[in-house]
Amino acid sequence: MAAELGFAACGIAPADAAPRSGERLREWLAEGRHGDMIWMEERAHHRESPAALWPEVRSVIALGMSYAPAADPLALAEEGDRGRISVYAQGGDYHDVVKRQLKALGRWLANAAGCDLKVFVDTAPVMEKPLAEAAGLGWQGKHTNLVSRDHGSWLFLGAIYTTLDLEPDWGGVASCGSCDACQRACPTDAFPAPYRLDARRCVSYLTIEHRGPIPHEFRSRMGNRIYGCDDCLAVCPWNKFAASAAANRAFLPRAELTAPSLGDLLDLDDAGFRQVFAGSPIKRIGRDRMVRNVAVAAGNSGDPALVERLIRLLDDPAPVVRGAAVWALGRLDAARWVAERWRVAQEQDDDVRAEWAGLQPSPAFAGEGQARKRQGEGSS
Repeated sequence: MAAELGFAACGIAPADAAPRSGERLREWLAEGRHGDMIWMEERAHHRESPAALWPEVRSVIALGMSYAPAADPLALAEEGDRGRISVYAQGGDYHDVVKRQLKALGRWLANAAGCDLKVFVDTAPVMEKPLAEAAGLGWQGKHTNLVSRDHGSWLFLGAIYTTLDLEPDWGGVASCGSCDACQRACPTDAFPAPYRLDARRCVSYLTIEHRGPIPHEFRSRMGNRIYGCDDCLAVCPWNKFAASAAANRAFLPRAELTAPSLGDLLDLDDAGFRQVFAGSPIKRIGRDRMVRNVAVAAGNSGDPALVERLIRLLDDPAPVVRGAAVWALGRLDAARWVAERWRVAQEQDDDVRAEWAGLQPSPAFAGEGQARKRQGEGSS
């Protein structure tokens, strides 16, 4: 039934199958590697085990839906005037697609077996990757994402918690061997060690979760990545076994999102942003964060045709956009940057003033600012 509903992988694990995941989560949080993702802290107790979220659960049905791309995700690396959007966000919102099919499978199971159940995608406090590994869908690779022998690194994950006592599958066996391709591919050195991720350095985190100015040390390394990053996933050797998921029409890439023009994106106001990204997971970050990301990419583009668009953004209502535009303008046209420095006298935002001074506007890691804010010592 899972296969009929479009799932490429399905496995079963007992509810207590990943006992160390809670301990590892607590260590990761204690080290501050989650950055601005305060919601990870707030519901950490629910993430520690399925029973902590729902005491009645007896079994977990882990499911994977393939989004393996037909085209090379790294093909735009040298196209400076084009933005790179992560493969998973080029089509429909996977949250909606996966959850809809999880609910359909859940209804079928409840009718067939008379059980109680709950369905989850990654917006819920569920450790879906350790559970998927325990259910035999694959293993967590050195990039910390799930790797499948059949689907490579391209699986959306979901889970059904049920009161049924189901026979479990064999757990996944780590098969990365000595390969460290994903570690070497990371443009911002976000992996302090194999199987460990420092989200504060990850381009996906910086472009999606992080709300403030992107730290200077990462901007040039971001290149033209404007939403997410596929590099560590795309170089995984196990991808050679993954068939393109083009048959799943919900994940077909939209033409306007496969290689968008940086110039067009710099011109977006809020209404334009909502129109372009309607039905896309990108809509969740809002216009200001997206244009911030695009401005950074423009600064890395070497394209002088973007200068006038950046100058218009120096008057943008959003400080995070103005600051990114200041930095990008300085990269593309130093003389125009100097000519526009009169603006610093009327600038009210400290971070933007710091950009005009050529200084780092925010703490090296956003988590530091959040910690100070909670302690009453200021904010990032």
